[in-house]
Amino acid sequence: MRKKSAARHLAAFFVLLAGIAVCLLLNISIGSVKIPFFDVFRILAGDGADGIDGRIVWEIRLPRAIAAMELGGALALSGYLLQTFFHNPIAGPFVLGVSSGAKMAVSLVLVFFAGGAAKISAAALVGAAFAGAMASMGFVLLMSRKVDSMAMLVVSGVMIGYICSAITELVVTFAEDAEIVNLHDWSRGSFSGVTWENTAAMTCVTAFASAAAFLLAKPLSAYQLGESYARNLGVDIRLLRAAMVLLSSVLSACAVAYAGPVSFLGMAVPHLVKALFGTAKPILMIPACFLGGSAFCLFCDLLARNLLAPTEVSISTVTAVFGAPVVLWVMVERRRDGGA
Repeated sequence: MRKKSAARHLAAFFVLLAGIAVCLLLNISIGSVKIPFFDVFRILAGDGADGIDGRIVWEIRLPRAIAAMELGGALALSGYLLQTFFHNPIAGPFVLGVSSGAKMAVSLVLVFFAGGAAKISAAALVGAAFAGAMASMGFVLLMSRKVDSMAMLVVSGVMIGYICSAITELVVTFAEDAEIVNLHDWSRGSFSGVTWENTAAMTCVTAFASAAAFLLAKPLSAYQLGESYARNLGVDIRLLRAAMVLLSSVLSACAVAYAGPVSFLGMAVPHLVKALFGTAKPILMIPACFLGGSAFCLFCDLLARNLLAPTEVSISTVTAVFGAPVVLWVMVERRRDGGA
């Protein structure tokens, strides 16, 4: 049995890595200007990087694809941490209002605290998104202590999301025309316009948060079996819960700051990965969720760019089309199994 499980896990990791490689190649090759696969490999090897195709690959498509990989993985890992934290299969940064809180904070910075600057620093956007995400998460945590029903917790998160969205709309009324356009484009969710400077910053944030989450794999395994069991093993529950909240907020805030709100990815991908691996062990799920989120986001971004070309569809629209059915399936299966 152990050999079969190990073989399945290796095969699953291979599938995820192969999916990322294929989607990455397609994202770089396919677009308004089609670049043959052979030319893509040649350009990545350094031959022809100064030509038109080379500039398209190095300055536009490759940083965008890397951003989709990293931020998609960050959202999926954030969703897994939230689902583990709440013991709730449909918890996620979008449903619990975390993404809406981050969006609200970023809109406040863009409209009121930009100071007329032509460009706001990436650190300011990430910091604002993190503050908004933490504020929303704080309200959700307060509600989780008052309600026991999973449905009521989800409703509370949705209400918090609506409140944050209402504040965001109120902020828009005080914005200049140019700020309204920029805020609208950002709020639709997109990886367009990502630069190498952006990818470097998001790499630092996601790498640190993901590594920290992986170090929590052992206490998370105990936490999944119940808080009492984890305490008996010497796990500091308060510290563990604080770490999960902070890491999930950092990961989702980073994604919102650079790509805008992306719906359902954080909820759906952990369930798809669990079905692929046939296990919920954190030591496997943490890297697998990141890889699964990367592949899923690359695939959705490919469709967003090319489905109605030359018009680009919002990435959040595409992720909702594929992610929402997964969430509905999880809810139906939970009801069938007698869950609340």
